[in-house]
Amino acid sequence: MRLQTSFPLEHANAIITQALALGRAASLLPLTVVVIDAGGKLVAMQSEDGSGLLRFEIAFGKAYGALGMGISSRLIRDRLKERPAFQNAIAAASRGQFIPVPGGVLVETADGITLGAVGISGDTSDKDEYCAIEAIKFVGYAPEPSDPNPDWRTSSLSDHYPASS
Repeated sequence: MRLQTSFPLEHANAIITQALALGRAASLLPLTVVVIDAGGKLVAMQSEDGSGLLRFEIAFGKAYGALGMGISSRLIRDRLKERPAFQNAIAAASRGQFIPVPGGVLVETADGITLGAVGISGDTSDKDEYCAIEAIKFVGYAPEPSDPNPDWRTSSLSDHYPASS
């Protein structure tokens, strides 16, 4: 992974604006979007009205974990699914700034230089990731992963949580 240590604020803001627009167009729950540079420093963040109190920490943890491991948070989840001890070790090493679920996407230039990462939290992880990937593409960068989960539209929070009685 080749890194560039600055991320243009104008581009970070454009990614956030587009991600939020995609979320509204898809009728997603309120989103929080974080953009960090290759050094893990916060470049920009926006949180929609109604977004939960911990959404910033979750979005940041998705982006930080992806950047720290050099792979998307979806790939982290898939690779570490059967390795909970290693997941816990990474969480400890990152001082809790590691969220191993989709929604943390690397931002790369056309020639493969990693500029940073985008993290989104607010709806299902697959829907969060969809907004990140498509917003990164919209601004002209290459996201990693390059495409969202093909089933992102049908992911549901009720798939993850039992109905309350």
